[in-house]
Amino acid sequence: MPGTDEAIPVAAEWFEKAEHDLKAAAYLLKMKGECPTDTVCFHAQQAVEKYLKAWMVVRGAEFPKTHDIEALLAKMPRTVAVQLTPEDQRRLTAYATITRYPGSYEPISMAEARHAVRLVQQVQKAMRGALPKNVLGGKKRRRP
Repeated sequence: MPGTDEAIPVAAEWFEKAEHDLKAAAYLLKMKGECPTDTVCFHAQQAVEKYLKAWMVVRGAEFPKTHDIEALLAKMPRTVAVQLTPEDQRRLTAYATITRYPGSYEPISMAEARHAVRLVQQVQKAMRGALPKNVLGGKKRRRP
């Protein structure tokens, strides 16, 4: 059920985990030439995924166990102002499903890693506007 007392702490945990991924990505960028850009982009994808899932938990929406940003955004109403182009959505998904593992693909540039973090910041802003305030501060933990 949207907004239930049980959903708020769970959504807050999703939001907090997203915040941690964003902080990790932004911090790694400070390494400049030593920056593991693939790891920055992986954390960027994870942050976007978790922000979206926080919103879905609050709304009581079912969501698949997926890293596919396009599939998750397809479940979001247009009233939630997440502005990611189809190309950005595919790129973010690839950071969790392709470039996270060894393989033959082009290295990720610092410019691309910075762009990924900017995308997360846009999603973060949209989610801060769309989620209830009691989800945004989320330091309270659920008891097992």
